[in-house]
Amino acid sequence: MTYQELWQTVLAQIQLNISPANFATWFASTKIASQEEGVIIVSVPNSFAKEWLEQKYNKEILKILRALDASIKEISYQIDFPAAKIREPIKQPAPQELPVEQLGFAELEIDKETNLNPKYGFQNFIVGPFNELAHAAAEAIIKEPGKIYNPLFIYGGVGLGKTHLLQAIGNELSKKNPPYKVKYVPSDKLISAIVNAIRNNSIEELKANLRKVDVLIVDDVQFFAGKEKTQEEFFHTFNDLYQRGKQIILSSDRPPKAIPAITERLKSRFEGGMVADVSLPDYETRLAILKQKTMEKNAEVPAKVLEYIAANIQKNVREIESALNRLLIFQKINNKVPSFEEAKKLLRNIIISPSKFTNPTLILQAISEFYDLEDKNLFYSSRKKEFVKPRQLAMYLLRKELSFSFPAIGRKFGGKDHTTVMHACHLIDREIQENEKFCQEVDSILQKIYTLEA
Repeated sequence: MTYQELWQTVLAQIQLNISPANFATWFASTKIASQEEGVIIVSVPNSFAKEWLEQKYNKEILKILRALDASIKEISYQIDFPAAKIREPIKQPAPQELPVEQLGFAELEIDKETNLNPKYGFQNFIVGPFNELAHAAAEAIIKEPGKIYNPLFIYGGVGLGKTHLLQAIGNELSKKNPPYKVKYVPSDKLISAIVNAIRNNSIEELKANLRKVDVLIVDDVQFFAGKEKTQEEFFHTFNDLYQRGKQIILSSDRPPKAIPAITERLKSRFEGGMVADVSLPDYETRLAILKQKTMEKNAEVPAKVLEYIAANIQKNVREIESALNRLLIFQKINNKVPSFEEAKKLLRNIIISPSKFTNPTLILQAISEFYDLEDKNLFYSSRKKEFVKPRQLAMYLLRKELSFSFPAIGRKFGGKDHTTVMHACHLIDREIQENEKFCQEVDSILQKIYTLEA
């Protein structure tokens, strides 16, 4: 592969795991400049991108590059590396080579006015039992924006298609109502904009611009937690848009009531319209998503391989697409469709037992962060509700994920009797079975556990 194809392949996988806004911010105008004795030189446009890639994404980028070329040992980032000195490796002929776009990476097509990516549409959005309520609410909004289900609040775990659905709504409204001003804003960008506006004494200008829109879409509002000034400004913007019949669409990884450090008045606004969950897709839906992605990429993957992926990756649509992408990379490099055994080897780092990669510290850390508690609070004997349920959940997950014995868990929580631990595990298990919202909370915590670094 040429440097360009190699870097496009890396970007294809990175793009699956981060928001479109972050991808555009940190990976635009980057490229491989050269390779010297196992060191890949990556050209970046400025010092901010260099620092961010080194600190935030270097490990992930290096992992992908090593999977493609075992001779690569490390990465060096350089600002404005001279393009004239780039020396391309000799390109080996590859008959019927797949275009780079089919690996899942497309040139940045984000609309500068709306921040929407046109690749997110309803035509490639798979509907199943896990998201049919949210999809039905989205269709109703498209018919009558601002008049029904306002606001629409969609929540669910990471990688289940919330961003796709939000942007699909925005794209459809823009297409059907050209005069409409639609604005999609990831919460981190909105927080940064408000901080900068306060610093530059331009907050009134920012508020005026936000209030000009007909449809405001804010992704991942759980990150508003603890940001008092952001909550204050968003509260007033929300009220202004709502009173003028403008459509508001929000997403989060948990229901409004479960977001910590959010004012009650803002939670009540979030719950004032339609709250719809996106849960885990069932096997049939996961298989349908794989077949849809395979058709989009014009790729050939054996049915047995697709069924293997659908059966083993159950909690994250992004991981499903990442697994498929890995197979297509293999196909591009080797110019052949991977067999079932080859596919299993290629996916062994994705399809594994996650319990091997967690520990008690990560479990307690994830629960503490989710419920906005200090770790030590989980060990207190307080009977307050905000401590009891997280503590019981910690006991349950130590048992379920790490197979700790009841006495061992009791000792970890200040010498509690094993019957107390058994009772806690029974209560949490029953709550998961009967309470869909709590089930979503537990799923979000599990995903956080397996993304935290030890």
